[in-house]
Amino acid sequence: MTFTKPTLVLDESRVRRNINRMAARARRFGLRFRPHFKTHQSWHIGRIFREAGVTAITVSSMDMASYFAADGWTDILIAFPFNVLEAEELTRLSEGRTLGVLVESPEGLPVIARNATAPVDVWIKINVGLNRAGADWNDERLLVRICRETARQPRLRLRGLLTHNGRTYAARTYEALARSHAEAMRKMRRSRAILDRSGFAGLEISVGDTPSCSRLDDFDGADEMRPGNFVLYDATQLELGSCRENDIAAAVACPVVSVHPSRNEAIIYGGAIHLSKDDVLARDGGRIYGRVCRPRGAGWGPILARTSVTMLSQEHGVITTTPSEIKRIKPGDVLFVLPAHSCLTVDLFPEYVRLDGQRIPTIHGWCM
Repeated sequence: MTFTKPTLVLDESRVRRNINRMAARARRFGLRFRPHFKTHQSWHIGRIFREAGVTAITVSSMDMASYFAADGWTDILIAFPFNVLEAEELTRLSEGRTLGVLVESPEGLPVIARNATAPVDVWIKINVGLNRAGADWNDERLLVRICRETARQPRLRLRGLLTHNGRTYAARTYEALARSHAEAMRKMRRSRAILDRSGFAGLEISVGDTPSCSRLDDFDGADEMRPGNFVLYDATQLELGSCRENDIAAAVACPVVSVHPSRNEAIIYGGAIHLSKDDVLARDGGRIYGRVCRPRGAGWGPILARTSVTMLSQEHGVITTTPSEIKRIKPGDVLFVLPAHSCLTVDLFPEYVRLDGQRIPTIHGWCM
């Protein structure tokens, strides 16, 4: 294949392997597998999950729920705090499927009930320490208020407690990861115990960060797992030890436009609008925006040593490498970037190009 501009390239064999491995882990732990589809954003990849026996999915927006509902998914959890300004969308989405919404306060519950035409599952977002969103895990008064308001509303079913322990992304060792996960699970069990005592028994617990789901084996108290990034992985997960290099299933093919040997730098056509500006702290020092590979066959080869994307502007990317490697790079070459965050990178492209050349639209290509 010839890549004349930044192109999102997919290794589907790795995708299938990642899906089957995580599905097997969920079965081994006795958990419902509800993968987060915000990473891949593609009907085609969604159907690979379906082939692996997945029937319940997670999405991050009403638009994404509509996109996958149109492809026949009938058990969809929107894992983003409910936006009352989109309430009318519930009328269409709640009909004929199991729809879950996420709340962190009681105020929006009457709005959900008024707009739902069929029963809607309510999940309470729990803050276990990231402080991004959610009711604090030990705020008994607030948790009980949410449950009581849910019970008062017609068409609402109180389903369970949900968290995303994003603090695991700061865990640089296995021991730190295990401690963070154990603390989060303890807090989730404590939240459920609070509600058990208040008369709301039998609530489920849903967890979902990729580092924990990829590496750990203790999910005592959980009922479902919702990882998403694992389907493609990325340079961040590689640095954290969540995956191996050959598990990373998506890369951005970027043309080299100029070379600066005196600085050991090459400029690629591939900037923030292609890779996003998410970065990762590399084990060999410094913040980087991606790892770099040379082409191999229809895809990419191993990561180049001491070579990474170190600077991004809108269209430009700066690759810093070694004196020996810079001598091998010339304008017109194509280098593959394993992005720091595959979820955000995918969100910037209307399609993948598979290794055999087949084009696979994402949600953005579908909406065009």
